[in-house]
Amino acid sequence: MGEQVLRIDDLRVRFSGRGEDAVRGVSLDVSAGEVVALVGESGSGKSVTSLAAMGLLPRSARTTGSVELADGDVTRQVIGASEKELDDVRGRVESMVFQEPMTALNPTMTLGAQIAEAVRNHTRATPAEARERAVELMRAVGIPDAESRARQFPHELSGGQRQRVVIAIALACEPRVIIADEPTTALDVTVQAEILDLLRRLVRERGTGLLIITHNMGVVADLADRVFVMRHGVVVESGEVSRVLTTPSHEYTRTLLAAIPKLPPGSVGGAAAAADPEPLVVTDPVIEMRAVSAGYRVGGRHVPAVEDIGLAVGAGEIVGLVGESGSGKSTVSRLALGLLPTSGGEIRLLGQTLSGLRGRRKRELLEQLGVVFQDPGGSLDPRMTVGESIAEPLAIHRKRMRSAERAARVAELLDAVRLPSDAAKRYPHEFSGGQRQRVGMARALVLKPRLLVADEPTSALDVSVQAEVLDVLRGLHEELGFGCLFVSHDLGVVNELTDRVVVMRRGRIVEQGETSRVLTAPRELYTQELLASVPAPDPAVQRQRRAARLGLLEE
Repeated sequence: MGEQVLRIDDLRVRFSGRGEDAVRGVSLDVSAGEVVALVGESGSGKSVTSLAAMGLLPRSARTTGSVELADGDVTRQVIGASEKELDDVRGRVESMVFQEPMTALNPTMTLGAQIAEAVRNHTRATPAEARERAVELMRAVGIPDAESRARQFPHELSGGQRQRVVIAIALACEPRVIIADEPTTALDVTVQAEILDLLRRLVRERGTGLLIITHNMGVVADLADRVFVMRHGVVVESGEVSRVLTTPSHEYTRTLLAAIPKLPPGSVGGAAAAADPEPLVVTDPVIEMRAVSAGYRVGGRHVPAVEDIGLAVGAGEIVGLVGESGSGKSTVSRLALGLLPTSGGEIRLLGQTLSGLRGRRKRELLEQLGVVFQDPGGSLDPRMTVGESIAEPLAIHRKRMRSAERAARVAELLDAVRLPSDAAKRYPHEFSGGQRQRVGMARALVLKPRLLVADEPTSALDVSVQAEVLDVLRGLHEELGFGCLFVSHDLGVVNELTDRVVVMRRGRIVEQGETSRVLTAPRELYTQELLASVPAPDPAVQRQRRAARLGLLEE
């Protein structure tokens, strides 16, 4: 490793109005050409640490300790620096890659202009030189057709491409250290693998130091040299990745590793199944899609989103729906909920054709559907108490119940999702992400549906919180026996939860069958690529998995 480019010593952060420090005595360092991971659950203090290192904490934060940056032969101190001093080092000496690129990018500026602006902030480049540099950086981060892409706006790119643009901005002035805060959390496994490949290459070729903030131990195993584990504002364990992930010394680290959903043994690198699949027969289906096609109107023309979809979910069965962004899985979930018309084929819900129903008959049928959304914070009305949110479907579907009966039903569901009864009187913002997701489950089940559609319900949660939510969902399923269409890009979660899995690519189903068969002996090359793209929380296993993925891409 090279010289130290970032050194944090005894960092302490307290926000006004709070009784204890959010960060308590954190010390770590990053060298040139090294990747250091900072891991922990939400509320552990890892993001506060990264913001302190950038001098981006709000005025309500009281910060002590030291954050030093190597700037050539000079050492810059971030703690206590003036805004002018911070403006000088941000982007030039240290830069940041944020978790959500859509909010980090300006929607009113072209991508090339945003990168060029970062170049001109710290150089004397002319506008033409900055534009040329922007195109060069877009090529460096692997964006195809960079010249034309530079003239586009953020909404015209995929999530993975937008994240590459954010990385290009971070690289604009060749900083000594980059801080990446959860840069792959919202990405599908194949796109995540591409971003990790890019970061690995940039660190190796440019000698940049990288501090990556994450809760994904697979990402740590894939990319990092050293890891620091945080809990309640304190570093509880640190060391070489190979040691910490294979023989952790702290109980909390062992708990994090144990909570990670895992693929079945032999799921990567095993032989693909040779025989043709058996005809799919689902007894007592709660929903069937037969040769369904659908799309959207764009500029006066019909753009297909899914074509020839054939799947079914049986009563009491959990079926996983997986694929990359743009594969059509969210469109399929919208079709199942009756939120999108078909352009061909037939959807039967509980034996009735959905498209032919209107008015009261359709409303009565849709009572049998429940839905759990990806973002519980966005799906719950912040003006309504949790009890009011859970009970609202009863009013929408005109269920005549006395106030006492409604309150009893809410209390019953809160108990089922392991929340205290007094939660009914509180508001969504008073709960953690995992607790809000449990509220979303209670709301989805208040009408006792026969089909539950769960759209990426755990993708934004930390691994231990995710494990708790999945355990609640599993228990509710065993108790109530509903069929479930579970949309996810996390194949480890799919392996642990589902009976069957359906794999989608570019609007079509490419493979489906029993989960154990599909994940251990996939018939399609695309399914094999998905499996090989899932990072393993063991560095040795992850090296094998990365080699398998690269081998598949070369075929």
